[in-house]
Amino acid sequence: MTAREDILGRVRAGVGKPDFAARRAAAEAYMAARQRGPQPVIGGDLAARFRAKAESLSSTVEAVAEASEVPAAVARHLQQHGLPQQGVVTNDVAAFDWAGNGLQLSPRPAVDSDLLGISGCFCAVAETGTLLLLSGPETPASVSLLPETHIALVQVSRIVATMEDAFALLRAERGSLPRVVNFISGPSRTGDIEQTIVLGAHGPCRVHLILIGA
Repeated sequence: MTAREDILGRVRAGVGKPDFAARRAAAEAYMAARQRGPQPVIGGDLAARFRAKAESLSSTVEAVAEASEVPAAVARHLQQHGLPQQGVVTNDVAAFDWAGNGLQLSPRPAVDSDLLGISGCFCAVAETGTLLLLSGPETPASVSLLPETHIALVQVSRIVATMEDAFALLRAERGSLPRVVNFISGPSRTGDIEQTIVLGAHGPCRVHLILIGA
């Protein structure tokens, strides 16, 4: 027997114990009753706090009052910065009138050659200027990770104060975690070489956020 087979065998034996369901219920009850640790008080305008933190992380941000304004705002941003107007979009936001605003977007996972990815987000965290994205058939993670430019649509009503609030919302609405949960705080960056910050090292070099309902 190999070490791998031995380890997996012990895992299977543990999972198969008659009291597994009871032990799982006890663990879930413990997690539900557990008190949060110390955290800052995030009050006031969560959208304003989120925007300020996101911009401090090198994201760019634009606010629109209505969802119908999103495609024009995205097209305008791309034109102003000389960026490609062809790319991919997640299915949860594919119904916007992208084509009517000159954008050629395919609702599919991204590949290496895609330069633009547009996605929604599950929620956003005001404390840190962070997006929370969930992977799934309608929301492939590659759309926000592979293209050089990532544009995310953020409903102001989905901005929560803290990371703990984001996880509480996820448990309340989804029950269980998807395969992948991505927290995105601005463009990808590294400071490995001479402690000089370089954007786009391991993912998008640009992150643009559209706040909807501001």
